[in-house]
Parts: sequence; structure tokens; C-alpha cells
Amino acid sequence: QPMSMVLPGVVGFKLTGKLRNGVTATDLVLTVTQMLRKHGVVGKFVEFHGEGMGKLSLADRATIANMSPEYGATMGFFPVDHVTLDYLRLTGRSDETVSMIEAYLRANNMFVDYNEPQLERVYSSYLALDLDEVEPCISGPKRPHDRVTLKDMKSDWHACLDNKVGFKGFAVPKEQQDKVVKFDFNGQPAELKHGSVVIAAITSCTNTSNPSVMLGAALVAKKACELGLEVKPWVKTSLAPGSGVVTKYLLKSGLQEYFNKQGFHLVGYGCTTCIGNSGELHESVSAAITENDVVAAAVLSGNRNFEGRVHPLTRANYLASPPLVVAYALAGTVDIDFEKEPIGVGKDGKEVFFRDIWPTTEEIAEVVQSSVLPDMFKSTYEAITKGNPMWNELPVPEASLYSWDSNSTYIHEPPYFKDMTMSPPGPHAVKNAYCLLNFGDSITTDHISPAGSIHRDSPAAKYLLERGVDRKDFNSYGSRRGNDEVMARGTFANIRIVNKFLGGEVGPKTIHVPTGEKLSVFDAATKYKSEGHDTIILAGAEYGSGSSRDWAAKGPMLLGVKAVISKSFERIHRSNLVGMGIIPLCFKAGEDADSLGLTGHERYTINLPTDVSEIRPGQDVTITTDNDKSFTCILRFDTEVELAYYNHGGILPYVIRNMAAAQN
Repeated sequence: QPMSMVLPGVVGFKLTGKLRNGVTATDLVLTVTQMLRKHGVVGKFVEFHGEGMGKLSLADRATIANMSPEYGATMGFFPVDHVTLDYLRLTGRSDETVSMIEAYLRANNMFVDYNEPQLERVYSSYLALDLDEVEPCISGPKRPHDRVTLKDMKSDWHACLDNKVGFKGFAVPKEQQDKVVKFDFNGQPAELKHGSVVIAAITSCTNTSNPSVMLGAALVAKKACELGLEVKPWVKTSLAPGSGVVTKYLLKSGLQEYFNKQGFHLVGYGCTTCIGNSGELHESVSAAITENDVVAAAVLSGNRNFEGRVHPLTRANYLASPPLVVAYALAGTVDIDFEKEPIGVGKDGKEVFFRDIWPTTEEIAEVVQSSVLPDMFKSTYEAITKGNPMWNELPVPEASLYSWDSNSTYIHEPPYFKDMTMSPPGPHAVKNAYCLLNFGDSITTDHISPAGSIHRDSPAAKYLLERGVDRKDFNSYGSRRGNDEVMARGTFANIRIVNKFLGGEVGPKTIHVPTGEKLSVFDAATKYKSEGHDTIILAGAEYGSGSSRDWAAKGPMLLGVKAVISKSFERIHRSNLVGMGIIPLCFKAGEDADSLGLTGHERYTINLPTDVSEIRPGQDVTITTDNDKSFTCILRFDTEVELAYYNHGGILPYVIRNMAAAQN
């Protein structure tokens, strides 16, 4: 389907200057993410421009653009310039192709040439950053835009221990903050405390396809090896590049062996820890954390660190550049001031500091220049179409239609077209609906539909156990996304989710309002459906932030949710809700559930016209409750096309009906 959207505002983000020695692309990305989230760019385009742009490699630009879901923009983009053309040559495109591309873009005034006078363009709003001011930093412990400079990290960590439970708080009592938990790890003494790093992962598609940060990380590992520093064996380390080319240049540079010596062995290519596929921690580490309520940390070079995403037992999760991931793995804790405190003691008995293992920009550039070669890209890309023996040996059925296997717990025939008629159902009345969940701000798509591990006590686990799947074979929600039965049970199953119905309790439970029972969200939703009741969700600002997970909209639809009322939506998730036939509504400016005195125990009637021709994008809608409250919300169908989807009960039946009509 063509994408329907309101014409976006374009934010001009001017870059000047040059990154300082030792500052990485990831440091820049986290700085930009914080600035844009603060500025407010949901539903907007962000165009990066200025002479500073020409100093950034294409890989650096890709890392920034790829974070657009984290800063909330529809897209972040860089115009084409000589750096782009150089990348095309590096990755195996012919000179003829590159010349044609340049000529086309110049003819259409779409090429930026820094040798020519630069025009001042008009934007909807403006931001600027001097690259020279970017400092080494990480983001966390729970959101990508909560940036912390390295020099402030120790004090920020202690503030997080003190603060009440929230995005920047764990509420650990003062007397327990310094406790040390000693345990046995494979026969050797080990210890954990609050802030101990138990997962250090070089992961994420763009960060790990960026040669400067990957080779920089390998240089950190090499310098540490030469000084006699080693990562503690109970830190779960992994290396998951975003491209097979990375392995080639790590081998060419001779640096892969130092990654291996520090435990950063290749685990595969693609999504691993950054999407929750970190795997289990060692049993002794898990026991030490759970039995002593340790706030353990993960440090990863991914884009997303939302609660419950990386691993159930790492309550603190920090985003960092690949070189910093190695540094924190060596330190073994996030509770460290790298400027003043040593990372460890070297083989000569002397203290080793961060500055002793950190490579210069020149050192990194030298290795990149000698190790990243065009032939690596050509040979890797050519091999993609050839597959591999395991893939090539898979049997391929000859039938044109897929044959559903009723015994499969991975792929299940979805229910979206059951009982579908050829005529659209039209707008659905929402009368006397119960509130399934009552949320605050920044509920992410990870809260709504986690992609990571399936908790052993969850409805999804029960479903799998009943079908003979062993716990060790549960895999992840992401791997079972082809089974609606698993994914519906995994909706709102994030173990760190906070539902106002439960007071201060954290976890995937809710209250079944008519009986007052505390149930899993899936069981409560099933009970409402069996009783013939619709449900709605109340939420705060930035509902649905994070990655554009389709199941964060499919799941609520399967649970019977008919509408979401929030202060604001993240753009992609709002669009996805519309696509699944769920009504998105926004409170009026300055209002929310609390200010209107809504507890969620009311029953809600949404007074939408029953004729779609009488509904307009962005119109006011009155909502009434069974205790005589009445308030007005803004209907967030933003375009006529979205109204058509709603009229059909969602984008899927809309497409099927249109295809059938075209064939007739």
C-alpha cells in the first residue's frame, strides 16, 4: 500500500566543525538523539546539512539516520555529496554507475558540492551542533535519549540508585548500595555489586557495520591484551556484526584475535542482544542477581535499551560505542570514573587507565585505510545470492499456496480474515468498554510486544509447554512472530511494565475491573472478550515509542482492544494501530487521565458517528463514562486513507477486498 501521511515539517539540523580525537560516531549519535527528542520531531523529517556533514563518513551518517525511531522522526537523512559517491566506489559500484548517479543528482539540484557557495535553506525549525563539542558518552539506564557523559557517569549512576523507581531511578536503600555478593563461578571466586556488567555486546546493524568504531573496539581489545588486562569470565561477551564484510576486515587487520582473547567471539550476523536475543546468563550469575536483588548492568552498542528488552535480569542497560563496550567489559562495572579510576591492574603490577587503552583517531583511520577494501564488499555481496549449504538443502514445496501445519508452534494460520465479508463493516461503536491497562508516559513497543525471551511463568510459556515445547526451546517472541497464539499471549508481557492499576507493582498483570481479580493481561483480555466486552487503553505521552514493531498493534487487536487514548503517540505506532482497526485518540492539550480524574475503573463510550462519511481526520470526539464524566479527545485518523482502513476494519481486509474487486 502507498504510505499515507500528513505533509511533514522538516527540521534543519546544521552540523559544523569536526569530531575531536577519541570521540566516536556513537557519541555523536547519542548526542543528536537527545537533542532531537528534546526538540520534538515526531512526525517530522530531519535533514542534516552544513560543512560539518562533509567530515562524517557514510557509515557515521547511517548510524545517525538509523536512530530515527529513537529520536521519534519519520526519517533522518543526509543529502548526497562526494562522501556518498566515495562509498559507492568502495562498495564495488563501477565508475560509470557512480558518474551517472552524480550527473543525475546534479541535474536535479540534489547534490551537495562543498566547493560551491552553500544556499541557506528554509526549514520548519532549526537545530545546530558544533561537532567539536561532542563528548564521549553513553545512554541509559532505560532510554536511548537519556545521555550521560563519561565524566559524569559515576555520579549519575549513584543518583540512579538513589532516585525513586523511574527512567532514571532504582530506589536502592543507601545501606544496600555498597553490598558485594560473592559467589562461585565454575570453581573460581567471583563477585557482583550494583552496577556490575554481566552482558557486554557489540551488536546492532549500523554500529557494527561502521569500520571506524569496529576497528576502534578491536584496538581497545589489543591494547588491553598487551597490558595484561582481561574481561572477567562471568561477563557474557559477544560480537555480532551487521555485515560479513566486518569479519573480512577484522581478519585482514589481524585484530580479530584480540577480540577473541577478550571473549568477543563471533556469534553470528544480525540481531542478537539489541533485540533481546542475548541468551541465558550462567546459572551462578543469575542466582547471584536474583537472590540478592542486584541491579546488574548490560552495555551494548545497539540502538535500544528499553526496560526488559536486553535481558530480564539486567535492570540497567546502557548504549555505548563498540570501543566503550570493550572498556566497560574490562572494567566490569558502570560504577566507574574513567578519568580518575583505573580499569584494572596490568601484568607489570601497575594500574591501567582508560587513556592507556583508548586509540587515537589517527590510529583508527590508519587501520581503516589499510584493512577496508572494495573487494571485500564485492565478494560478500556476490555470495549472498548463492546462499549456503544448509539453506540450499531446504526442501521447497511445489504448491503455490502455503500448507499450514497445525502442529507448528512457529508458524500458525493467522485469524485476520476469519468471518470476513466482502462489504466493509464500517465504523464500530465502542460502548461501555472497560479499561484493560492504565499507563503513564513512554510506553514503548517493547512494553507492548517484547521481542526477547519468553518468561517461564507467562501465558506464552504455558501455551508452549502444553504443546510439548521444552523450556530450553522456548526461543524468543521475535523468533515466534509467525504464530499469533504465542504473540497474542506475549502482548503486554514485558516484565518491567508499569500499570497504574497495580500501584507500585511492576510486571505484566492487570485488574479485571468487574471482579477485581489480578490476572495476566492476556487472561484478563480473554475474560473480557468471553463476556462480550470491548476494552480500551489509557496512556500518557509518547505511547508506542521505539522500534516499529507490527505486533505492538496486531497483539492489542487480537486481545480485543478497540481504542487507545493517550497524551501523544509515536508516529509509526499510531499508524500501525490504525492499520489494525484500533482507534487512536489524544487528550486535549494540558489534559490527561489524571487531570480528568480518570482511574481506569470507569466504563468508556466513544461517541463516533456510525457513518464513515461523517468522520473527519483530526475531529473532536466526545467520550463519556458510566460515572457521568465527559471529555473531548482529538481523533488521530490523520488522512482520508486511514479513515478508509478504519472503515474496512484494518489495512489487511482493505487490501483483500480491493484485490478481489480488481479481479472481478
